[in-house]
Amino acid sequence: MKRVHVSLVILHLFVGIGALFGGAAAILDPHTPLGMPAEALKYSPFRNYLVPGIILFTVIGIGNVASALMFRFKSKYQGYISGVFSGALVIWIVVQCIMLRAVVFLHVLYFVIGLVGAALSMMLLFEQDLFPANIVKKLYKIMAEKTDAKG
Repeated sequence: MKRVHVSLVILHLFVGIGALFGGAAAILDPHTPLGMPAEALKYSPFRNYLVPGIILFTVIGIGNVASALMFRFKSKYQGYISGVFSGALVIWIVVQCIMLRAVVFLHVLYFVIGLVGAALSMMLLFEQDLFPANIVKKLYKIMAEKTDAKG
């Protein structure tokens, strides 16, 4: 499980640090952050990148960095914390693709990173026998017992 922990820390730091820089760029220059024109938002509810930048900086940036740092405290709930921020990344990418009406390589990359983070988070939950893993294990055990009784 050490590899799962290390992998999650690396993924969360990679995503978090990138989001901090991207979010800061959007907050400091909401009309053309990193050269992206505000016209790209014409199908979104936003006129500029200020609000998306704040969300990117706080939720995706600070959230992922905090999640990576939480591994140092060996929290029982780390699987949940990592799962929430991995899921937030997936949702962020899907919403971004819908609003921009575009899918580029970085969208696919970060979507996959979010899915990998979510899967690794589930592995932590299974290891610690926490919800929903505990229910899945019980259902599997009941199904196996029924199968054994028939066969």
